[in-house]
Amino acid sequence: MGRRKKALAAIVPALALVATAAGTPPAGAAPIGGRAVLAAGPSDPPSSDPPPPDPSASPSADPSAEPPADASADPSAGPPGEPSAEPSAEPSVEPPDQPTAAPPQGQGGQAVKQGPNRNQFADIRRAPRVRQPRQGRGGSRGTFTSNCGRNEGQRHSNPDNVIVAPGVQNGAHHIHDYVGNESTDGFSTDQSLAAAGTTCTNGDRSTYYWPVVRLRAGRDGSDAAGQSKQDGNTGSVVTPSSVQLRFMGNARGRVAAMPEFMRIVTGDAKAGTNGPGNARSQWTCTGFQDRAFTDRYPLCPRGSRVTRVLNFPSCWDGRNSDSANHRDHVVFPDPRTGACPQGRQAVPQLRMTLTYAVPARALAFALDTFPEQGHDPVTDHGDFINVMSPDLMRRAVGCVNSGRRC
Repeated sequence: MGRRKKALAAIVPALALVATAAGTPPAGAAPIGGRAVLAAGPSDPPSSDPPPPDPSASPSADPSAEPPADASADPSAGPPGEPSAEPSAEPSVEPPDQPTAAPPQGQGGQAVKQGPNRNQFADIRRAPRVRQPRQGRGGSRGTFTSNCGRNEGQRHSNPDNVIVAPGVQNGAHHIHDYVGNESTDGFSTDQSLAAAGTTCTNGDRSTYYWPVVRLRAGRDGSDAAGQSKQDGNTGSVVTPSSVQLRFMGNARGRVAAMPEFMRIVTGDAKAGTNGPGNARSQWTCTGFQDRAFTDRYPLCPRGSRVTRVLNFPSCWDGRNSDSANHRDHVVFPDPRTGACPQGRQAVPQLRMTLTYAVPARALAFALDTFPEQGHDPVTDHGDFINVMSPDLMRRAVGCVNSGRRC
């Protein structure tokens, strides 16, 4: 018995020395900094899950979430104007020593602003009333309309703006719809416009253009898709359901002929950064045109369509067909009285009315804009170059001043 105890006493220290020499830790543990911690088994790879979210961070929208189905049927179903984050991609986790990626830039080097936001959409029934000046006794009440089509199939579209950025390709950094003159691009001249054909049924060679509206979830299959995407404009372009180009009179007096090749712009394509001083667009809905937003997209009730109304300035200085800022030579009449400023002559006032069949859901549609404007509805604008023949212009003036509808 004593010999067995002595033998065991000799074997135990020997086994301990062998284990120590081999550096073998206890099963299921790994030595880290002198301490034993649980180690992953061979079938459990290291976890790649991102760290839990910071509870102080703002919640982000679920990119796969759709607005409530009933909101498209009745804009009043939910509170319009409720702010929300723009749906974004699943967040990625970068190593802490990796620099943050720079925001995307448009072709002109401008940072692409993400937009629009949910709070830029509102029920049309919450829009302010549209106020019109009272018609005076000597006012001109007639109208003259050019029927020039809807630019079906995007037959004439480009990202140029020959008025604001002549001689520049992609000068607008957003796509314009064109009707009327069939040749207009950034390199057009008075001579090329006068020689071109027209989509207008009355022979009006004037050029009429405006930024397109897109369905945000759609696909852009045009040749300009890559360029548009780089400038932050994505989705399928919506052809207007109707386009009305109507010249109207002045509430206080008769109108005179405008000069050939006169350039007129309305609105400000950079109102999101310049401020709303020159914002003139009216966003409304069919059947609700006594109400309109300037800085919101309208959500229309069932059976009603989104409508853009673009009124152009019509008080001419009597001398110039353009000016350095494209505004000083022709200004708006007084919004209360409808009278032109002293020394200005009223000319026929162009009103573009464009309607669209789009879903009545926040974030479903948006306007093309400059990259840094983030699809803000306040940037809506329109452009016009008068290329009517003198005879056609005289006819238009005669209709307006005589109170006829032509």
